[in-house]
Amino acid sequence: MRRHPTSGPGEYSAGRACRRFARGPRLVLLGALAGLFLIPFYLLIRNGLATEADITGPEWTFFPDSPHWGNLRELFDDSGVPMAHALWNSAVIAVLTTAGTLLLASLAGYGLARVAYPYANHVFYAFLGTLLIPSAVTFVPSFVLVSALGWISTLRGLIIPTLFSALAVFLFRQYFLGFPRELEDAARVDGLGHWRTFWRIVVPNTRPVFAAVGAIVFIGSWNSFLWPLVIGQDRDAWTVQVALATFTTAQTISLHELFIAAAVSILPLLVVFLVLQRHIVAGTERSGIDD
Repeated sequence: MRRHPTSGPGEYSAGRACRRFARGPRLVLLGALAGLFLIPFYLLIRNGLATEADITGPEWTFFPDSPHWGNLRELFDDSGVPMAHALWNSAVIAVLTTAGTLLLASLAGYGLARVAYPYANHVFYAFLGTLLIPSAVTFVPSFVLVSALGWISTLRGLIIPTLFSALAVFLFRQYFLGFPRELEDAARVDGLGHWRTFWRIVVPNTRPVFAAVGAIVFIGSWNSFLWPLVIGQDRDAWTVQVALATFTTAQTISLHELFIAAAVSILPLLVVFLVLQRHIVAGTERSGIDD
């Protein structure tokens, strides 16, 4: 920071001390909010590594004296809940759903933002109109259609009906509207059409929005419960959310398994967020061009 020519060393030191003092309450507030945010994660780990007596006992201990790491092995050895297979199903469904949604939504968003054709605005408003339709209205028709196609308890039935996201199309369209047209014009001068311009110019320079939308779709697919519950009727088609629900619907509830299973189920989401964090933040910008 450059000091004003008329200010002395004392005034400069006093101003810096005031700024440091004002920063203190903000750090305390942020620390308190971070602590509140971490409480659910603490409870998952604490109860997941505890015994039933530690969880339901009248006296609360901050952490078990001897963590029961065997609870993790017990979770995957439980014959009543195929947790490992459910995690695999959720991973496959979430990855394929994210990839398919990004492909379809990015193409649709780019077409709405850049390809001029009659009634383009009407088509865009029709997309927005679908966001106003409650999911409960389309749930039964979607189930009837999937059942008629014979897709019950199959990956096709769990993935294909969820690939079309009007929200993802809207986000891509809004982002592509701010993409520099000069780059596209230069590509057209080189003889590239809309298709090759999209894949060679637009996609490599819009990684942040792909990461941001991909994270939203992945988390939504991983946390989806009602559709996998209705479609995945066989045990082999259970997802992790359906498997978690069985711990609360069984005649005997195993609390330590429920907590350790919940902790295991959120690990992929944490990994995705940590890997894509930088791109997600950059996805809020309008440009998408790296410096």
